Amino acid sequence: MTSSWASRLLPSAYRPLFGHIEFRRLLPALAASDLGDGMSVVAVAWLAVEIAPPDRSGLLVGAAIAAYALPGAVGALVFGRWLRRLPAQRLLAADSWIRATLLGCVPLAWLLGVLHPVLYVVLLAGSSVLHAWGGAGKYSLLARILPPEQRLAANALVSSSASASIIIGPAIAGFLATVLSPAWIIGIDAASFAVLAVQVGRLGGAATTAQTAAPVDTGQSTAGLHLLRRQPELLGVLALTWFFNFLYGPVEVALPLHVTADLHAESSLLGLYWTVFGVGAVVGGLTVGALSRLPLWPVTLAIVAGWGCVLVPFGLGAPTAVTLACFALGGVIYGPFTALSYTLFQDRTPPAWLTTVLAARGAALLTAAPVGTALGGPLTAALGPRPVLAASGLATIALAVVAMVLWAWGSRRGTVGGEPRGASKAESKAESKGGLEGGLKGGSESGSEGRLEGVLDGRLAESAEAGPLPGESK
Repeated sequence: MTSSWASRLLPSAYRPLFGHIEFRRLLPALAASDLGDGMSVVAVAWLAVEIAPPDRSGLLVGAAIAAYALPGAVGALVFGRWLRRLPAQRLLAADSWIRATLLGCVPLAWLLGVLHPVLYVVLLAGSSVLHAWGGAGKYSLLARILPPEQRLAANALVSSSASASIIIGPAIAGFLATVLSPAWIIGIDAASFAVLAVQVGRLGGAATTAQTAAPVDTGQSTAGLHLLRRQPELLGVLALTWFFNFLYGPVEVALPLHVTADLHAESSLLGLYWTVFGVGAVVGGLTVGALSRLPLWPVTLAIVAGWGCVLVPFGLGAPTAVTLACFALGGVIYGPFTALSYTLFQDRTPPAWLTTVLAARGAALLTAAPVGTALGGPLTAALGPRPVLAASGLATIALAVVAMVLWAWGSRRGTVGGEPRGASKAESKAESKGGLEGGLKGGSESGSEGRLEGVLDGRLAESAEAGPLPGESK
């Protein structure tokens, strides 16, 4: 039964989600870890500023933020041979325990007086080594425990939880940083991942009985990438998202230094920037989850261009109140992006390969923002925070223009399309015969999935050692 508070407070599209006991158990634990990460948005950068050698704060901030995510791409490739065989539940739990342990070492090292910048970066890097597989496990787990027609709403709710954590987390961290070291705030983040790991271990039912990755051998380690290469829509979304995240990377370095160097303000203002962004992202994310028909590519390109526009005023020397309003608007614009992207991947990928494909996606994207962040350190040191923020915005607008031209060209060739989610089943089956023209479809439409499984079976048949794809339907 759907809980009464959900029925009263949530739009109708979200109410059925709470009829699933596994989802009700998982959501609070995910929210706890999201809150910890929201606090670390401020704490990781602020602690880097505190322990950095003189005149090296920009470089250490960039290195610390990059270390918090970039090694996940390496982990996706190095450990793929073993991890693709594990259920999504175990992947998420393993990632959570590693994060809890290594992030918990940060306040311990600080307390003992041995938190050298190199050790700090190493601990952050180790905590993120399974990030791609943990993220893939999370969204694969959602696809397992929920019916296809509820995935967009679930993805929107989960991504909005992450956005909501940016409302609460930085505000709490900004306040706590005035009385506590940021190292203790990172310790709270570690505790939140321990909570998630324990709760994931308690899940049962569909979460534990379904196999989430095909039992293939090492020779098929790139099967997820092969599948992406045969899907123009998925590959196009992946490429656009990579460059979008890459151009966002310098913002994470430039914004804290803009607060300290340009505005001469305290950590509470940095927390406020991320808080207003989170408010906007929750509004945008929950709105898209309640909709049933969306043209994928026009919405995606508008998100990219809109985010670029909100960064330009920083470079023009706009007052703080104006840039805060721009950051809030940027949250509204960006909010739907994650839910739309994950729903497309969930609906277009055979269930047995969803974890592998999402891990390949995560590995590719994990190299984007950290590389941009690492580049943002020396750029900010050389040019200053305001020019870097403005340049990031202008480059993002240029990316949207280029992507729009390529999308129009692809639409004429019939390789990509903008059909909204919710089109009829007959239309979906017809489209699956001629190419990807569907945008976001309901996962119960078996035509496109059958075609994808056929493509993947063909790829696997090329290897004498490859086993058959498990015959599993949504």
